[in-house]
Amino acid sequence: MTTDWNEFEFNTRAVRAGQVRSHEGEHSEAIFPTSSYVFQNAAQAAARFAQKEPGNIYSRFTNPTVRTFEERLASLEGGERCIATSSGMAAIFSTCLGILKAGDHIVASQSLFGSTLTLFNTILSKFDIKTTFVNLNDLDNWRTAIQANTRLLFLETPSNPLMALADISALHEIAQTHNCLLVVDNCFCTPALQKPLSLGADIVIHSATKYLDGQGRCMGGAIIGSESLVGKEIFPILRSGGPTMSPFNAWIFLKGLETLDLRMQKHCDNAEALAQWLEKQDAVKRIYYPGLTTHPQHQLAKKQQKRFGGLVSFEVKGGQTAAWRVIDSTRIMSITANLGDTKTTITHPATTTHGRITPEQRQAAGIGDGLIRISVGLEDVEDLQEDLLRGI
Repeated sequence: MTTDWNEFEFNTRAVRAGQVRSHEGEHSEAIFPTSSYVFQNAAQAAARFAQKEPGNIYSRFTNPTVRTFEERLASLEGGERCIATSSGMAAIFSTCLGILKAGDHIVASQSLFGSTLTLFNTILSKFDIKTTFVNLNDLDNWRTAIQANTRLLFLETPSNPLMALADISALHEIAQTHNCLLVVDNCFCTPALQKPLSLGADIVIHSATKYLDGQGRCMGGAIIGSESLVGKEIFPILRSGGPTMSPFNAWIFLKGLETLDLRMQKHCDNAEALAQWLEKQDAVKRIYYPGLTTHPQHQLAKKQQKRFGGLVSFEVKGGQTAAWRVIDSTRIMSITANLGDTKTTITHPATTTHGRITPEQRQAAGIGDGLIRISVGLEDVEDLQEDLLRGI
């Protein structure tokens, strides 16, 4: 029996959507660690390879465990199709390769993850795909930057690491007017807090490595959108290029999705409390968290997000020396550039996540030497405050 999961609420879908039990009747989703599949006869093999009959062919692009994860995440995001990839960066690269051709142009936010900036600046430029970077929340910048050959608008909202927001609905209107596709990296919010497709995005990107897993265990990415766009234009990149998610990793992400909403609520609780506490510390020059009423886009965050997320960035007085002192004085927080973990992580963006881009690019993105980014975990927030107090 086929179930229409759209009839159910978010947490029910997060636990059950996409699962098809095998003849063994397993309750938990099965892991299918196989590279290939046996066909009933030569005719069936030919029909599947010719795409005249649905079914498994080869685990580079068809695997039951991976498919369960894809269908579950597509349901949570409200998309028709999801493609799982080996990492978040593989998801972005596959999207660009599937949609763009030589001579096309991208308009992207300048407030992006460092590897995404490198991908656009260094790798895609080799294929004669140029990128213009704009201020994330300045709609006039987006409009002005669009050229006759612009095919794609790309952004993160909230951004990494300054937690700036873009008005997704407004950018949808700009993209429509200029016949562009709108791609939104929803890594920081996840569908538990924000659904870009419902706000007009054409494609949603995830680094499943982050909150979808939630415990820092494995790598993966995902692309969600319409069947015509994701299934027809981007899927061939996965099939022939092979940036494939492993069945084991897909199973891990399925377990992560089961607790996604519960975890995101606690992440938000802790992050809000920590941001409010940081406001009272004299050594802190500025805090970047959309849940604070002092954040310039607080109202927009209330409009398009359910809550404000689990990341807090702040700038300390004294530049890199002071920032490193705060980081090195912690005893509980993990000094690592990963995020979205149950364990709180702390990093210095200027020398880690954004260390490979030029000083001019960091300055344009507003990433100063005194900036610290914290991915707030699920520990008791009082312990996290005490941990920071040693260095502050």
